[in-house]
Amino acid sequence: MRVLVSDNISNKGVDILKNAGLQVDVKVGLKPEELKSIIKDYHALVIRSATKVTSEIISHAENLKVIGRAGSGLDNVDRVAASKQGIVVMNTPGGNTITTAEHTIAMLFAVSRKIPQANASMAAGKWEKKKFIGVELYNKTLGILGLGRIGTEVARRCQGMGMNIIAYDPFMSDEKAEEIGIEKLEISEIYKRADFITIHTPLTAETKFMINKKTISSMKDGVYIINCARGGIINEKDLLDALNSGKVGGAAMDVFEKEPPEDNPLVGHEKVVCTPHLGASTKEAQENVAIAVAEQIRDYLIHGTIRNAVNFPSIPADQVNTLRPYITLAEHMGSFATQMFEGAVKEVHLEYRGEASALTTSPLTAAAIKGLLSPILHESANFINAPLIAKERGIEVKETKSSDAGDYYSMIVMTLRSAKKSIRVAGTLFSKKDPRIVKVNEFTVEITPDGNMLFLYNNDKPGVIGNIGSLLGRNQINIGRMHFGRETRGGLAISVVNIDSPVDDRIIEELKQLPNILDVKILYF
Repeated sequence: MRVLVSDNISNKGVDILKNAGLQVDVKVGLKPEELKSIIKDYHALVIRSATKVTSEIISHAENLKVIGRAGSGLDNVDRVAASKQGIVVMNTPGGNTITTAEHTIAMLFAVSRKIPQANASMAAGKWEKKKFIGVELYNKTLGILGLGRIGTEVARRCQGMGMNIIAYDPFMSDEKAEEIGIEKLEISEIYKRADFITIHTPLTAETKFMINKKTISSMKDGVYIINCARGGIINEKDLLDALNSGKVGGAAMDVFEKEPPEDNPLVGHEKVVCTPHLGASTKEAQENVAIAVAEQIRDYLIHGTIRNAVNFPSIPADQVNTLRPYITLAEHMGSFATQMFEGAVKEVHLEYRGEASALTTSPLTAAAIKGLLSPILHESANFINAPLIAKERGIEVKETKSSDAGDYYSMIVMTLRSAKKSIRVAGTLFSKKDPRIVKVNEFTVEITPDGNMLFLYNNDKPGVIGNIGSLLGRNQINIGRMHFGRETRGGLAISVVNIDSPVDDRIIEELKQLPNILDVKILYF
């Protein structure tokens, strides 16, 4: 396995990859054309913020399995293109939490007390004490936009400084905000009430230019704005106008729309403190994220363990061994159901019952969808791109959970539906590791989904089993297992035969001609 490190990371991370037996090439500062020309030779790519992993780069990454970002932001990675190609995209969201929160606090002090300006004045040989009168933070209201890891850490530190904390975050519950002593408000109220506003949201279509002329006009006169999150959240022209008019008392900027900024009037402005994207730039943070991303990539390439992936649900370390057999079961159930089903699938309903309901089920659902799509797609469906392909194809995926698994300690029930018909398949684990399909519609069975399999609908009459065995024997097809199920005695039945080698169309037609055989399908796993 080959790993390309295209941005500067701590040597401790590189050493972890090398010590795992991976071939590591460190090539920093590659131009897009250079990266495109060599990316096909690598199985993993380690980046920070400098490398732009575009869809064009990804289209040339024939062998790439994983992209690892040493840090949290992924604005420089085309995640949709990566998902379509089955590439896992990982980041290290917790590695720079403390250092970015601390940098925000440093910027808060710097802009409120004009520390950089005063320092520059003294370095020029001046003593301008009256010029740099600041404002206290104590008893001021801090508005936090985004209560993720970093926003929450900023809140805790500012609470210790006697600030009143209000925050906007549509994804945090009121109960959680109350638990950490924060008043959660609508964003319009934050703008009206805050003396200081600090931004801790990702850059998305919704947050692009969230701070603009209109929103600034609703803020307090003399408000201070701090951005250590992402460039582009603030409309820099509108901020400049507000600084010049006095509407905004000061700003602290660690990130910019264009980095590095060129001829940006905010840089050097007397009311602005600027730093060159230093939020995560401490020795400890650099080592933390390098070690974290290296360990994640090592574990994925060598063991298949996925952590902190943004396009695939993470599997908790303490559930890996438990989840693996369920993932196999879910994938085989999906493959079985779709091979039995004729027509376009409109809806997939997955029910997790008993022990399965207590697990992290998102990887199981992804596995089931992969199994469903693989037999019917010309392109390769995998655990990463299957949910996206299903969505693109208009397949609705639903999940429900129940503690009741009936006669089993654990069960997954998968139902496929089209406009006119459906199929329902139930599966479980024997000995907690061996996958079995135990129900097909109303038929109770015990099917081992493995290898080549014949699935026959037949009348429940004497001689059916013997005729199937004799025909396969005459054609030198060895039977590994046979399973049977029936609705009622003498009624409709199914026969499932695991065979050691595939069969051709001639044998299928001969099976269909046997007495009491109604239909035959060949399934592959």
